[in-house]
Amino acid sequence: MDSIIKLVFNVLNCVVLNHHLYYKIINDNKKGYIKINFINYVVKGIALTIGLNFVDPTHYAGWDGQLSACEYDAEDMTDVAKSKGFEVQKLLTKTATSENVENGISKAAKKLESGDIFLLSYSGHGGKLPDKNSDEVDQTDETWCLYNRQLVDDELNNCLAQFTKGVRLLVFSDSCHSGTVTRAIAANKNIDQMNSNVDNQGKKYRFAPKNVIARTYKHNKTQYDKILTTRNLKESEDKVKASVILISGCQDNQYSQDGEFNGLFTSNLLDVWKEGTFKGSYKRLHKGIIGQMPPDQTPNYYLVGTLDKKFEKQIPFTI
Repeated sequence: MDSIIKLVFNVLNCVVLNHHLYYKIINDNKKGYIKINFINYVVKGIALTIGLNFVDPTHYAGWDGQLSACEYDAEDMTDVAKSKGFEVQKLLTKTATSENVENGISKAAKKLESGDIFLLSYSGHGGKLPDKNSDEVDQTDETWCLYNRQLVDDELNNCLAQFTKGVRLLVFSDSCHSGTVTRAIAANKNIDQMNSNVDNQGKKYRFAPKNVIARTYKHNKTQYDKILTTRNLKESEDKVKASVILISGCQDNQYSQDGEFNGLFTSNLLDVWKEGTFKGSYKRLHKGIIGQMPPDQTPNYYLVGTLDKKFEKQIPFTI
């Protein structure tokens, strides 16, 4: 008993590691750390859900990009997150600005520690801009078309790089160009890509037509060039320390289809999830979604940052 009392009274300082408190001790017989197991850290989950049914035509050169189900996607992903205990911020259409998205991610990064989880879902148009910092093989930076401007993939990766190592990041992107949020889209003979995102059967897809992208860039060239030439955004994906799982709406050379009640990808995600009765891993969730999708839209599974096999094996949305 005397030695225990002596250890306690010789405490010099303490550290926290992986949610456990360790007391550093130095006395006549021992040096090192004692792990205190009675400290109970509550793991946190924060979610940011984004859905845009249209964008601001004053920025996008007269184009408003009308879609039907992106807000429904965000609402449903909010419900999933809340059912699992996440604290949720939801941004719909006019509130889904670049400032609000970046601030939402940054606030979460400041709150979350190793072992915590951040869920980010996006439903809306994908776009692209010229690669000005030479970090893309295809010479284009892919984007999310937010309400007031396009958010460049380098900016998104820079936001994700704010999270500390050990944080789990789960990203769902129901948009075109979403396979890695880093590639261009292939031709589809049923769609006039230059002028429209609607095919010859009236189906809408979640990408901004090429002429819209060109006009938008020309109309806002000064604003975008400032972002695209920012030095610290170059190769920002390599700066991500957290463990990221991206499950996207389609491959890089495919289109993500909109719908009446949900986007096709989100609809099948929710169907496989079955209101929380699904008990597989993230890879099994991805495989289940693929099994219900048409051959011309295959969701992608992509990892960024620190690989975490334990995270991949967890039941989806586990805090």
